[in-house]
Amino acid sequence: MYPGFFISFEGIEGSGKTTQARLLVDYLTEASLEAILTYEPGGTDVGDRVRDILLDKRHHFMPPRVELLLYAAARAQHVEEIIRPALSLGRVVVCDRFTDSTLAYQGYGLGIDRKDIQKLN
Repeated sequence: MYPGFFISFEGIEGSGKTTQARLLVDYLTEASLEAILTYEPGGTDVGDRVRDILLDKRHHFMPPRVELLLYAAARAQHVEEIIRPALSLGRVVVCDRFTDSTLAYQGYGLGIDRKDIQKLN
């Protein structure tokens, strides 16, 4: 068995991340590799619930640090429940967004110290 691989697609909304990630998983599967497609925030029951909170317009007042910590919580669940187990089985994990999105949106977009984000990630 080979070690697993992790690939993330990053970019702005509507740039084709999801489409390209799906195409890659299809290609890898056709090449007889075990590949899974996942996404952030979400990918797990806990992550999907956090995603609902983050995308709910009623929470537009959410402080940037709270938003960052919610993304981090969803990611921690995602890594433990989906990503790490798949990698340990030698699978290819293709993820629609990961830590680079947090750095872009919460760091550059909302002004949270990028070193703090990198530590959290």
